[in-house]
Amino acid sequence: MGARGCLDSSVQNFYDRAMDGDPRKGNIKVTARDWLSAAEHLLIERGVAQVKILTLAETLEVSRSSFYWYFQSRKDLLDQLLATWQARNTKAVLDHAGRPARDITVAVMNLFECFIDPNRFDPRLDFAIREWARRSPEVRAEVDRADAARIEAIQSMFSRHGYAEGEAYVRARIIYYMQIGYYALVEAEPLETRIAQLEAYLISFTGQHPDPEEMAAFVDRARSVLATNVGQQALSRA
Repeated sequence: MGARGCLDSSVQNFYDRAMDGDPRKGNIKVTARDWLSAAEHLLIERGVAQVKILTLAETLEVSRSSFYWYFQSRKDLLDQLLATWQARNTKAVLDHAGRPARDITVAVMNLFECFIDPNRFDPRLDFAIREWARRSPEVRAEVDRADAARIEAIQSMFSRHGYAEGEAYVRARIIYYMQIGYYALVEAEPLETRIAQLEAYLISFTGQHPDPEEMAAFVDRARSVLATNVGQQALSRA
């Protein structure tokens, strides 16, 4: 199965249905997106056990009955949460690893772009799903498939740039597991600290020296992403 195999039609259908608007055109003041956003927030902040219909209804200030306009059951909601995670986080890794690049250091910087932007790859959601997987064999299987697809996509990225299959696989695992471990161990690190270490990271991951101009372009993009996210956070608090 290819790297995109984990984003099968059933997952995409869940995601598409979750994003539909209110079927009664204004008779209910929340949409499926609102239910999912509230459920995602609860999942991240309090864990899957607290993602309950009554709690969500109280949060959204609507009756529980409105839940069933969009979801067949709590399980249906949880399935769509998984679909949302796949459509956001896994797709971000696959898309960025597959971007064209003139050399492997640029390819790795393309990959880094999804990890520095929580609107593309949300680390808090990723770890909430992983915590859920500790209690659910079905979710554990989904996480395993997602991890395999992400690593396969990164391995393909190295292979396109001339690395032998075994080396490409190991380098993909090193980058991916480092990034996931970074989120688990490092609560916050200034972007400037990460930028100062960029060249060393690229050399370590690829064995190649990056072009200074390409690094400068990446740094500009990273700072723009940071500024945009800071602005969005300020607006959300206003």
